[in-house]
Amino acid sequence: MNLDQGKKAEASLEDDGRDVVLCECFARDGLQHEPDFLPTATKVALVRRFADIGFARVEATSYSNPKVVPQFADATDMLRGLPRRAGVFYKATCANVRAVERAVADADAGIGANEISLLVSATETHSMKNLARSRADQWANIRQMAQAAGGRFRLIGTISMAFGCSFEGHVDPGTVIEDAGRMREAGVRHVTLGDTTGIATPVTTRALFRRMMAEFPDIVPIAHFHDTRGTGLANYVAALEAGVRHFDCAFGGVGGHPAKVRYGGGHTGNVCTEDLVDLFENMGVGTGIDLDSLLSTVEACEQALGRPLQGRVARSGLNPLRVGAQATSASASASAPTSAPGIH
Repeated sequence: MNLDQGKKAEASLEDDGRDVVLCECFARDGLQHEPDFLPTATKVALVRRFADIGFARVEATSYSNPKVVPQFADATDMLRGLPRRAGVFYKATCANVRAVERAVADADAGIGANEISLLVSATETHSMKNLARSRADQWANIRQMAQAAGGRFRLIGTISMAFGCSFEGHVDPGTVIEDAGRMREAGVRHVTLGDTTGIATPVTTRALFRRMMAEFPDIVPIAHFHDTRGTGLANYVAALEAGVRHFDCAFGGVGGHPAKVRYGGGHTGNVCTEDLVDLFENMGVGTGIDLDSLLSTVEACEQALGRPLQGRVARSGLNPLRVGAQATSASASASAPTSAPGIH
């Protein structure tokens, strides 16, 4: 598969030979609606483990109001436990200027994230429900946030409801492209398109990413999809075909709901990390993730939450016919003595 189109938009520390860059979102998006507080030491251990097995980007925490989202009341303490590593970006989510100011204070103390995400919604209703601000107010906020960051971080612009809205229905792709342009004007060069409620299809996924990349070739596109309707992996393959190289995912397929917003019943989780890694590697798309440590990391996440999670590969095992395994098998077969065919 030709990934050159996506590579042209990017020259970053993650370019170490991997074909795609996955951002592990378990510790933030995955935990934000969990009812029980996960101990800080557990979060730190998991995030360290994610970096250890090869994730070049890890969404570590959120500078949320602790009264609103108590799960991240320990943001500073949690980040203090993460060693800086060359080639690893720890991301913190920031919803407002106050959040960025907290991120700046931590960064200046040498303990913070080196990547922050700035959030906007493609629809007015979702903006009010999720951020308690109109779109116009949030865009004014984004500009102030980018300025307050003062060049300390890699900025990630996130556009929620980019493919459709559970409250308003159809979202004009032109609005999303305009939003990407606004992010660019604010100094953002990595833009995430979020399929917040699993509405996208492979057709709409390819079309919107191709349009954004054509309009803004210097923007690095990021796919953040939810597997609400079981289309997450199909949409990620479509995004890959469009030239996207950055993908968000979460072990066990956890998360998918903003902390205080509900979109209805049913499964709402992120695209499952272990399923995505297994698929990409089987397609010959290198993720840079240590496959030997993948399933034990799923187990650690399940132990942390005290329940089985949603991943299929965690139950079935890695695909034994993945490209690397095929090459090894073919080599072994070529050197083995010829024997009579058996009946199977």
